Parts: sequence; C-alpha cells; structure tokens
Amino acid sequence: MNKIVTHVSPVGAVMVVGGGIAGIQASLDLAEAGFRVYLVEKGPSIGGKMAQLDKTFPTNDCSMCILSPKLSECGRNVNIDIITLATVKSISGEPGRFKVVLRKEPRYVDENKCTNCGLCAQYCPTLVPDKYNEGLSYTKCIHLPFTQAIPAVPYVEADACLYLQDEMCQICTLACNYGAIDFSQRPQDIELEVGAVILAPGYEVFDPCLRAEFGYGRYENVVTSLEFERLISASGPYMGHIKRPSDKKEPKRIAWIQCVGSRDRKLGRGYCSSVCCMYATKEAILAKEHISGLEATIFFIDVRAFGKGYEAYYERAKRQYGIRYIKSHISTVKEDPRTKNLIITYLDETGQRQEAEFDLVVLSVGLSPAPEIEDLAKTLGIKLNHYRFCQTTPFTPVETNRAGIYVCGAASAPKDIPDAVMEASGAAAGAASLLAQARFSLTRTKEVPLERDITQEEPRVGVFVCHCGTNIGGVLNVPKLAAYARTLPYVVFATNVLYACSADTQEVIKKAIQEHRLNRLVVCACTPRSHLPLFQEVAQEAGLNPYLVEMANIREHDAWVHARAGEMAMEKAKDTIRMAVAKAVLLKPLYQSEYPIEHTALIVGGGIAGMTAALELAEQGFKVHLVEKTDKLGGNANRISQTIEGLDVQKFCRR
Repeated sequence: MNKIVTHVSPVGAVMVVGGGIAGIQASLDLAEAGFRVYLVEKGPSIGGKMAQLDKTFPTNDCSMCILSPKLSECGRNVNIDIITLATVKSISGEPGRFKVVLRKEPRYVDENKCTNCGLCAQYCPTLVPDKYNEGLSYTKCIHLPFTQAIPAVPYVEADACLYLQDEMCQICTLACNYGAIDFSQRPQDIELEVGAVILAPGYEVFDPCLRAEFGYGRYENVVTSLEFERLISASGPYMGHIKRPSDKKEPKRIAWIQCVGSRDRKLGRGYCSSVCCMYATKEAILAKEHISGLEATIFFIDVRAFGKGYEAYYERAKRQYGIRYIKSHISTVKEDPRTKNLIITYLDETGQRQEAEFDLVVLSVGLSPAPEIEDLAKTLGIKLNHYRFCQTTPFTPVETNRAGIYVCGAASAPKDIPDAVMEASGAAAGAASLLAQARFSLTRTKEVPLERDITQEEPRVGVFVCHCGTNIGGVLNVPKLAAYARTLPYVVFATNVLYACSADTQEVIKKAIQEHRLNRLVVCACTPRSHLPLFQEVAQEAGLNPYLVEMANIREHDAWVHARAGEMAMEKAKDTIRMAVAKAVLLKPLYQSEYPIEHTALIVGGGIAGMTAALELAEQGFKVHLVEKTDKLGGNANRISQTIEGLDVQKFCRR
C-alpha cells in the first residue's frame, strides 16, 4: 500500500467506472462503509458479462442467483447513484477532491416516469438483434436489456429507431400511458466532485474472426463461448434447450476449441486469459446434463486449473461426466455443406493428423481489454501495459500510477469472478483509506414506510415459487408447486416467478402484499443464507416487519440433490413448502436492538496479507491488533528476495 498524502479536505464520494460484478461489489462496499457512490456505466444497465452467464464454476451456481441480489441492492441503495449510458469526458484535481465531467447519452425514456409496463416494446414495429443474447435472437428497438436489468427502464437503440432516423414512427409514444417516451433528449454533461475513482470497465471477448481457420462468421454452427452461454441459459433464445443455430436441432456431439485469442503472440495476445479452461469445462458439464448421451470433447494446449477447487472440478468432468480432453493443435474447421456438421482437422500428441466430426463447435475465446480503455487511460492520465490492461504492480495490484485512482477486475488483467470480487473490495478499501476523514459526510438514510400492525390479523400467507432458470425449473414443475401452495391453510396468494431475486419480481411481491393484504411471505427458491436479507428488505419496503418472511430451499435441498428423482423430488418440494408455510404462520414481528460497536480489529497472521490488512484498517482510523506467532513480521516473504518481475520483496516488507 502506498500512503497518499493529500492537502485538501477530502470529498466523501467515489466514482466507480463500470457496472459489472467488480464495479457493483466496489460500490456496495463503499456505500456500506459510509460513502456516496456514483456508479457510471457506458451501457443501458449494470450487470456486465456476468449477467449473460448461465452458471459459474466450480460450483455450477446460477450466475443470476448470485448477481440479481447485488443488482437489486445497488438499485435500492440510497447512497449509490447509478448513471448509465455515460462515459468519462474529463477529470481534474487531486486525490481527495477530483472534478469529473461525464457525457451521458440519451435513453429517450424518462427514468422518473417509466413504470416498465412493457407496452412500448409490445407495440414497437422494429426488430433489432438482441445484444444480451449475442445476436442469436431479436428484440424490439425499444426494450429492457434483460429481465433483471437495473435500472428497470427500457431504452431506445437510436441507430435503428424509425423516428430518430427518419421521423417515420412514434408508436411507442402513443402506447405509453405515462408520457415516459422523450425523443427530445440530447446528450448532456454531468459534473461530479469525488474523492477517488475506481476503474472497473471489465473486458471484451476476443473476435474469433481474426482466427479465420476456425470458420466463425462463415459457418452457423461455430459459436463463441459467450454465445453458448446464451444458448444454454433458461433466459436465452431457446429457453435453456440447446439447439444449433443452423437448423435448431439438438446437437449430439459438441467440441470446444481452447486458447482462441489467448497465448497467441502473432495476434499480440501472449497472455493466458485464465478462465477459458474452466468455463469450457463448466459448459461441457452443463451440456451433458442438458442432453442425454451427448459426446463432449475439449481440444486443449494445456489445462490450467489453478483456482480453489478447480483441479477437482476438472477431474470430476473427466471421471463423472466422461468429457474427453484431447491435447492437440487445431489446423482447420470445415463445414459439411450437406449436414452443416463441422469437421475438425488437428494434430494429436504424437504429431499425427486426425479428423473428427461434430454437430456444434464452441470457440473458447479469450479476454481482451475493454474497447474504451485507451480513451479512458488518456482522459484519466493512467498507464497501460503492452497488452492494454491497466498497469499495476504485484505489491499494489489495485492502484494505478495516478494517486487516488484505483482499478479492479479484468481491467488490470484477465481473471475469474471470485478474484474480480476480491479486487473490487480491495480497491474499495483503498478509496476508503484515502477518504476516511469524510466518511458519512455525504450519505443519506433510507426512508421506509410505517410498519403495518398485524397483531390482530389472521395469518394471510403469500407464496412465491422461483423457477431459478433451470436450477429449479429444470427438475421441478414450478407451476404445479404454486398450485399446491394455494391449497395450504392460510395461503391466500401463490404464484410462480422466473427469478424471485430479480427487481421485477420484487415489485410483484410488494404489489401482492398490498393487493392481498399479505402479512406473511414464503419464498420458495434457494439458500436463505444469501437471499433472506433481500426478501426481508422487500417486505420492509411494503410496510411489513422484515421477520415475517420465511424461505423454502427447494434448490440446494431438493432440485440439486435429487435432479434425477422425478416425482420423489416433487413430493419433497411439497413437503418443504408445506413446512415453510406452517412455520410462517407462527412468525411474529421482531425488532432489532442497537449496541455500541468496538472499533477495533484483530488480525491473526503477520505476513504480507496480514500486514496489508492492518495498514488499510489503520489508515481508515481503526485500532488494529496484529498477532503473529513468530518473533517477526513478514511471514514467508522473509525468505523471498525478488518477485518473478524482479521487484525487491524485502524492501517492500521493510516499508
């Protein structure tokens, strides 16, 4: 950590550039720590690439189940201002007090008036390729980017809009009952004053057209890994049923080709993208679970499974799922014009030429720097490395060369989601240290409606059963479970929803509470460990005590562990829901008590990690007790002279 000396009175606000998982995590951490956050995103909504993924490795957790609560929390947090369709135009000042000018492009929809009723999209006559589905399907020119999008406001794709191009159409304006469509909007400049900046612009995937030998763009059944994520997703173009683009038939043989745009010095990409081996393994596992008897083959150079649980995941893919891994060099991919199948020609480990035929080929494309990073670097005055990622050092992985400007996620190097999230929290801690004096100076307190007194009411239970994409809906008959819930005592309302944790479903829950006078909630979804606080907050926003919410875990406790149990899984789900409803009936309002907090931290271990954590906390104004079992600090770093880059480890430790 580099101590930043500033002579200005710091501003208690931080600008986070990029609304992917890293930017979201940094924003939530900072808001929780007592700072105002401006979350700036170039697209129409936050979520980034993670919003397009079906599952995450190595646990195969639903990606949106992890992301949706964070999206919702960002949208509801009074100390996070989400500014979409915006880019950084200029910055001036010094650490602690920067002046920033943003250029915000028009949405052509008034965010304050829109209710996301969907009528504008319903009546819009113009179809455009759906970017969320990687162009594999079409959507309306005015549309919500995806179901769980935050902000939950549609936007107009100006280059396809008939009115904006030729003033030929205003059907959406006529369809909107709230006067939210506003074609008079123009680009505007927004001025902000912030104490620090965190860069999290994410990445783009490699354009496989640059590897012409693989046939991408010429053969319909050659797709990228991100396109395959949409093919396999329940919210994708085929509702979770894997179909090949050419004829919409279910493939029986799928091949993955690794290192497309990674470890390729000829293309200026001599780095490993770090995630491709694992996401290909994940996609192959999911494909095997979707299609009985599927042959899944991964053509690789080297398998790199270096993260926690990754090697076990790789071994399980081979042993349990029968996925074939072929160490090889791919020469060409050719199409059989009659069947649209793909013939892969490759050299095996012995140098022998081989051929194999597949119904679908997935290119495991690498991660490239975000396209706007060069302009952003020039504007902010930060350095990039020779691969165009933000330049950092191993000792200061979240700091750029300009004081007060931090970086996290794939903006500094390709990395997986857990590493991106950890870096985001690190960057947030760095900004919090710099601005410690200004903590809570600009924050606001959330106002909630007066709590309804239910003590004299008979129990009125509302039940919401989540599809959770294919996590639950792929095993259980969710509409039948909702119908069963309606037969239970004290249940006055029950319905099924696609994603219970999405912003639109939260509005459904709040509306149902009001319309049906619900005084107990049962959400049948996944683990309450991660999602119960979300639904408690939804209840509170609707005027209910937050402790009148119960969850039935029909994902981890049923659908996941009984995926092949059929009717037995359904019976267990009914039992689980019935027990949750019975418990909900007995719930009583509870109230939190406030206790003073000791602003002191204990850190066990005096190595690099322990010392860094201690220094960050101390910079934020907290007393720290650093405990080390040996007679000196430094840990294993005391036995290391230099990093692989040639940096002096001992000098760093002495600092």
